[in-house]
Amino acid sequence: MEAVVFLFSLLDCCALIFLSVYFVITLSDLECDYINARSCCSKLNTWVIPELVGHTIVTVLMLVSLHWFIFLLNLPVATWNIYRFIMVPSGNMGVFDPTEIHNRGQLKSHMKEAMIKLGFYLLCFFMYLYSMILALIND
Repeated sequence: MEAVVFLFSLLDCCALIFLSVYFVITLSDLECDYINARSCCSKLNTWVIPELVGHTIVTVLMLVSLHWFIFLLNLPVATWNIYRFIMVPSGNMGVFDPTEIHNRGQLKSHMKEAMIKLGFYLLCFFMYLYSMILALIND
């Protein structure tokens, strides 16, 4: 059963890595003016909720399966994703807003956040892979 938990977490983490790379590429396209702010924000806002759900499912799964270290490692990022989604101002299009993204260095902060998440998801990928292999050997 433990191997199935880590296999699901590994597959979910692969999807989250893909999303993080997509966020980085789309934000860098906006930074280089290859796409306009409205289409960039529309593309990114489409994937905010799937990222939130995917990461929250893995966090809850680790809590339910009693993997405390991995749960505590995932908890701050899951909390940040939920906080960021809840605290969107009422007039904005979403987490990424085309009228605000060039103001006050938001583009740089979004890019930095996407890079940090990419590094975190890569760390989690190898941790889940190791845990899955260890669970398969022990079973």
